[in-house]
Amino acid sequence: MKKRCFWVNNDPLYIEYHDNEWGVPVYDDDKLFEFLILETFQAGLSWITVLKKRENFRKAFDNFDYKKIAKYSENKYEELLQDAGIIRNKLKIKATITNAQAFMKVQEEFGTFSKYIWDFTNGKPIINKFEKREEVPATTELSDAISKDLKKRGFKFVGSTVIYAHMQATGMVNDHTTDCFRYHEV
Repeated sequence: MKKRCFWVNNDPLYIEYHDNEWGVPVYDDDKLFEFLILETFQAGLSWITVLKKRENFRKAFDNFDYKKIAKYSENKYEELLQDAGIIRNKLKIKATITNAQAFMKVQEEFGTFSKYIWDFTNGKPIINKFEKREEVPATTELSDAISKDLKKRGFKFVGSTVIYAHMQATGMVNDHTTDCFRYHEV
């Protein structure tokens, strides 16, 4: 039996996510935006809650197309508030629209959002060597700095904890514990 990170339970969706996505470096803007939305909605909730609604989010938010999301009307916003398949938090839905607009401004300035975000780690993952749950941080000085910069650029719901989770999910940091079979694979 494969040894996995401490946070993975026996839910097949969680196992699939851990084994194939979490911690794999993502340089694609579309995927980075998808994770940013999902992490935003996860704030204050468990990741499995969001993961189970991921396909509903995909449908509700036009396949995470930030160009479309940036232009959402008040009617679309109201429609999203009625969508039982997603997390119907007014502020998080508004933040998603705002973040799509801010995301495109970053692309204009840096060419891609990927270049902007990965510049914080010099373009490559930070490899941590955590052995136990207690060692894995919720925030770091780097997530603090990225959070602060994103907020300055108009992003919402991008506190340091959300940003560190985004960094973990998109492989900016390898936080698989050293005893996890994925540690040396990502």
